[in-house]
This record gives sequence, C-alpha cells and structure tokens, in this order.
Amino acid sequence: MKNLRKSLGTRLFIIAFLTLILLIPSLLIQGLISEREHRRDSVANEISQKWGDEQVVVGPIISVPYRYYFNGEDKVEQTIRYAHFLPENLNVEGAITPEVRYRGIYKVIVYNSSLSVSGNFPAIDLSGFKVPVEDFLIEDAFVSVGISDMTGIKDFVNIKWNESEFLANPGIESSDVLASGISIAPDLTTGEAYDFSFDLNLNGSTGLHFSPVGKQTNVALKSDWSNPSFTGNFLPVEREVTDAGFDSEWNVLHLNRNFAQQWQGPNQEVTNTLFGVELLLAVDEYQKTMRTAKYAIMFISLTFLTFFMIELLSKKIIHPIQYLLIGFALLIFYTLLLSISEYVVFQLAYVIAAAAIIGLITIYSYSVLSDKLKSGIIFGVLIILYGYLYILLQLQDYALLLGSLGLFVVLSLVMYLTRNINWFEIMSTEDEPAT
Repeated sequence: MKNLRKSLGTRLFIIAFLTLILLIPSLLIQGLISEREHRRDSVANEISQKWGDEQVVVGPIISVPYRYYFNGEDKVEQTIRYAHFLPENLNVEGAITPEVRYRGIYKVIVYNSSLSVSGNFPAIDLSGFKVPVEDFLIEDAFVSVGISDMTGIKDFVNIKWNESEFLANPGIESSDVLASGISIAPDLTTGEAYDFSFDLNLNGSTGLHFSPVGKQTNVALKSDWSNPSFTGNFLPVEREVTDAGFDSEWNVLHLNRNFAQQWQGPNQEVTNTLFGVELLLAVDEYQKTMRTAKYAIMFISLTFLTFFMIELLSKKIIHPIQYLLIGFALLIFYTLLLSISEYVVFQLAYVIAAAAIIGLITIYSYSVLSDKLKSGIIFGVLIILYGYLYILLQLQDYALLLGSLGLFVVLSLVMYLTRNINWFEIMSTEDEPAT
C-alpha cells in the first residue's frame, strides 16, 4: 500500500490494467444491445408473417413447356422442360399506404399497396430455341406473376388478357424462375401479340421491390411516408422526397440487366435483379446505441486520463477502487441509454442518460477530491466528451475524421501540460531515490 501511494508508475500501471479489464463488461453491453435488437427483429418477423413480409413482384412471364429427350440406361427417355418469354413493355403504377404496428415496446412498419400493372408481349417466337417446333406444347402454356409472400394478397386478382379476363389461381407449375405467385392459362398461339393488365391489392412489411422483366420497365410509386430508402440494382430516374411523402419513378431497359428476353430452363437472375423502396423508421435506436458503445474504450481512457492528470498536477492520490467505480459509472451510461431509448426518442434518451452519469461522477469526484475547481474540471471534461460523442453520432460520414482530430487535440493538450514534468523523479519511490 505504501508503494502504491508513493509510486506513480505503479498507479499508472494499475489504471491501464483497469481500463483493459473494463473492456469485458463493455463487450457484454454490446452483446445486450444485439440481443435486444434481435428481439425487436423477431417481433417484426412475427407481425410480418401475419400481415405480409417484404414483397417482391416479378412478371408477368409466359412459360411454354416442351418435350426434352435424353438417353436413359437402355432407352431414350423424355421429360418436360420450359421456355420462358418476357414482356415487351411493363408499366407499374402504385400507391403505398404505410402503417406503424406496435407489439409491446416495439414498432414495425407495415403497408398496403395498390398496384396497377399493364404492358404487352410480342408474338411468341419458338424458332429461337434448339428445340423442334413440334416438341413445344403451346396448348399447355401459362402466364405467371411472382409474389414473394402470398399472405399479403388481399383481393382476387383478375388478369385482363387481350379481350378476355381470367381469375388468377395460386401456385405456378414450374419453379424455374418463380418460387411462389399466381398464374393463368389463356389460349396462346405463336402468331399473336398480347396486351395485359391487372390490379394488385398487396400487404407487405418494410419494403416493396420489382424485377425489370420488361424490355422497357417503368415503375412509378408514391406514398405519404417521408423516410424512404431507394434500394436495389437501379435508382429512380426521378424522385421527390418531402415531409409529406415521396414520389418516385424508375425506367429500366433490358440492356441494363443480365438476362435475356427469352430462355430455356431455370434462371435465378430474374429474381436476384431487383429495385424498389424500403420504408425506414426515422431512428434505429439499437444501431445508434451500438455505435455509442463502441466508443466505450475512448470514454474510459480519457476520463481516467483526466483523473490521472489531476493526480499528477495536484499530488492528490485516487485509489484504484475509486477508478473502478468511476469506470462502472461510465459503463452504466450505455445500459441507461439502451433502456430509455426503447421508450422515448434517442436524442432525449441520450440527454437523460448523459446528464445522470455526468451528475453522478461529478458529485463523486467532489466527495473524493474535496475541491470545487477539480470537480468542475471533471464536469467540464465529461460535458465535452458526451457532447463530442453526440456530434460524432450525427455526422457518420465524418466520424473517423472528427474522432482522429479529437484524439490529436487531447494528446497535444496532455503533452503541453506535462512538458515540464520530470518523470524519473515523480515515478520513483521513497526507497528508490531518483537518479
């Protein structure tokens, strides 16, 4: 104990050791944040399964079966395969009506979309395949529309095909392209072009996406949701986002994608090449809290450095247990922020949690140091740290730059304050005089 009081080097080593030890509970706190986020996601998935998941609309697509012959063990055998044809033009106009659903403290964005789909197919050309025309079963051809989550369909779907109208049935005969959706079986021939149109009343969650299956695909979406994220392989050619909502339009050519207008067999590129919109919550409190927790080592180090500098410059001894209690107080900030932000907006939760911890450490510092000036310095440093962290959270693109500049300023300040200190003298003990 005597050596601890007299040897600054020993105390410095213990402070560094405590800083590393406190990284363990900081990692546990990050795990707690991830656990709460996963809980939120599981609630969102539960609601989505009942209302309708994130929706992907693909099509329509004409599929024509044909006989495929292959050599078996002792004879020539046959099976059925499919040739697929995409529309010349595809036009989609839609309105998205969002709604926030609550389950306990969690909230999830769901929506209802009203889509009007229209376009046309050119005449089917079977000569482009290395299959004899007589092997095509054109009389068994069908038209399919892919819908990723059938739970979200709210009305019957009537597809107008030239002058006829067909009530769509669930299920698709071939899984070459689409895993789920609706289909019709109109009478198709090889010498006639086809116009089509239909309406979709579709529920979904979070996002709505499309595949550019038309030789020219035009999609126009509007909504009163003011925080959209336009995602996928293509961005809108026109978009307007205001506090009243958004209005967006896509125009995609077949040259912009990596699949043809007609092909044989499976093709996963059709459902992997998507574009659309996601409806985002204004603030994801878990992501922001996780970003905050990643600065724990910097907070602990700089706070301990402040107390150490007060020790160094005022000859006041602070016990390692007191450092440890201060470190625990700094870590409590993140659990306070996490728990409070689940009930109020993140900004208010940050102010409440920061104010509680700053007040706690300042009062404790005064009881330890018995000096208003030194306690005021601690208070000021904590105000700067928490204010600086809040600015870093708001400026994501410049977080690394501002963080580096901040550490540079701190290091410069420490070097300036300790420029005249004789480290050999102050780090020696009574039993070991300085040389």
